[in-house]
Amino acid sequence: MVTITDIARALGITPSTVSRALAGSPRVKEKTRIAVERKALEMGYERNVVAANLRKGQSHIVGIIVPRIHREFFSNIIGGAESVLNQAGYNVLICQTMESKDSEIKALKTLRNYRVAAVLISHAIGSTDSRDIKEIIGKDIPIIQFDRVYPDLPGAKVVGANCDGAYFATKHLIQQGYKRIGTLAGYMSSLAFVERLAGYRLALESAGLPYDNSLVFYDTLVRDQGYEAAKKALASGCDALFSAGAFSALGAVDYLKEAGVRIPEDFGIVCTSNEGFTSLMTPSLSTLEQHPFEMGQAAAKAFLENRADTQVIPMELHIRQSSQRIQQEEFSCNHLLNNNQWQK
Repeated sequence: MVTITDIARALGITPSTVSRALAGSPRVKEKTRIAVERKALEMGYERNVVAANLRKGQSHIVGIIVPRIHREFFSNIIGGAESVLNQAGYNVLICQTMESKDSEIKALKTLRNYRVAAVLISHAIGSTDSRDIKEIIGKDIPIIQFDRVYPDLPGAKVVGANCDGAYFATKHLIQQGYKRIGTLAGYMSSLAFVERLAGYRLALESAGLPYDNSLVFYDTLVRDQGYEAAKKALASGCDALFSAGAFSALGAVDYLKEAGVRIPEDFGIVCTSNEGFTSLMTPSLSTLEQHPFEMGQAAAKAFLENRADTQVIPMELHIRQSSQRIQQEEFSCNHLLNNNQWQK
């Protein structure tokens, strides 16, 4: 790479003069500044942004940490955040953890070393508390959490209405005539999944149906886990599942098809996260839309506006083939109330 020293040597001036000229300092004569800029362009000089950030102790870069970039939910959050941040003059540095605590710690340390202006983060399943974040980032870099959050970590939070969404999704299954409804509950190390389980349970109890812990299938997030859980669910007499994630629901459908179970005639499924494949598969999956693009925009604005509150993004139920045995719905999920837990 061409350096400031290379330009200075070519022009017979000092590196400090070149540095001031490229920074537009009034201490440099106009003739010298033009000569430096021309020589820098001729030699292909590119400013070392990282080094400049280290000198200043700050930057116009915002770090975004997500569990999996290739999930449509997280990629849309990144898109929403970037649309706001770019307009405000910030660039984005993206890290993915692949649900690993160690990778999350490494990403946090990398972003700290880059002197980022802020970190937007959704935690990995392998990360179980906020201690590492507090130790690594400290108080100098704002933290904005989204989707998967730690309530005890100071700063802004942007979350989905998880409890309400799960309640209405389960209620929909009940209204479609399903009687023994289980759940692919996800991981209880994440508050988002805890809240979805609470909403599922509340819907059953409100309808006078028993809550049976043997029908709660934990640690279900990816396709293979959903496939194995569906085996157990069918063997336990389940006739429907509310899935806390879309990929575990996809695995459940894989197994049910192999077992010759008719969906939705004999078995119904609704899942959280309106991933693109959910509307294209057969049968199409009923989903809870989490509005990730808007979630990303809200997280970015929370940083720019220096907010420290919690914002709740309502969910919307998309009813498709996997759960609709009765054609006429008696309720709409378009008017979900915000999760009361976050209003306390």
